[in-house]
Amino acid sequence: MFPKSIFVFLPDLHLILDIFSGKYRRATDIRTIKYAYLGDALYGLAEYGSHFKIFVMKFITVSGPPSSGKTAVLVKVLEELKTQNVHVGVVKFDCLSTNDQEIFHRRGIEAGTGLSGNLCPDHYFVSNVEECIQWGRKKGFDLMVTESAGLCNRCSPHLKGVLAVCVIDNLMGVNTPQKIGPMLKFADIVVITKGDIVSQAEREVFAYRVKQVNPSATIMHVNGITGQGAWQLSQLFQQTGVTESLLGTKLRFSMPAALCSYCLGEIRVGEEYQIGNAKKVKFEQGKRSF
Repeated sequence: MFPKSIFVFLPDLHLILDIFSGKYRRATDIRTIKYAYLGDALYGLAEYGSHFKIFVMKFITVSGPPSSGKTAVLVKVLEELKTQNVHVGVVKFDCLSTNDQEIFHRRGIEAGTGLSGNLCPDHYFVSNVEECIQWGRKKGFDLMVTESAGLCNRCSPHLKGVLAVCVIDNLMGVNTPQKIGPMLKFADIVVITKGDIVSQAEREVFAYRVKQVNPSATIMHVNGITGQGAWQLSQLFQQTGVTESLLGTKLRFSMPAALCSYCLGEIRVGEEYQIGNAKKVKFEQGKRSF
């Protein structure tokens, strides 16, 4: 297949020239000397001394409620991928603090961390995910994963055209899948953890409830401690397509609504202090609410 475009790096000008169109673009990595689009995949030749490395990066989003076992599952899956000579990386999105980066580093997995602080983690994630792609390309990853904690069940971190994984655990209760929003309902793969500490009947009921919420998802049981099921999940990761860029990519579902007075720093309670996107509980007349 002939390339659609060939880009040549001009080191003195820090620009990349498209030979076919004659247009220039600014170089984002001065080590990159050539780019060629072949079909839908981006192939890059990155220079390391006298050696060259061809890289095509895959991208996956992983999300799930806190303490569901996301990091434990990812560690096992990425370790499996490393045994298959896949250069992997991960970016962990959290709110106030996390030590997960150290967990990945101890296992030889490159990791970055993004802390949203006072911002909504979901909005923080989507505002920085394209930068994650750029970082992964500079690192030369074959496959990169973002891990985000669904601090509210209305989180919507999944992107169209990007493999989406949701991690939940059997201890959440059989009614929990119905309470989780787009994070579960729009996932391609649902990983269920902690199956070793519930009965077979409980596992089957929980998986059935997940299937009711997301009939099209692939449901997998993975043990984050022993690694059982990690190899199978790593194969699904390997089968995903290449992500060239996320510019213009759409979310699978809109983010949680925001921009009320409390988003802007208000701390006083009372209707007179509430402006913007505020929603009130409606109680039925004549009935006890509590």
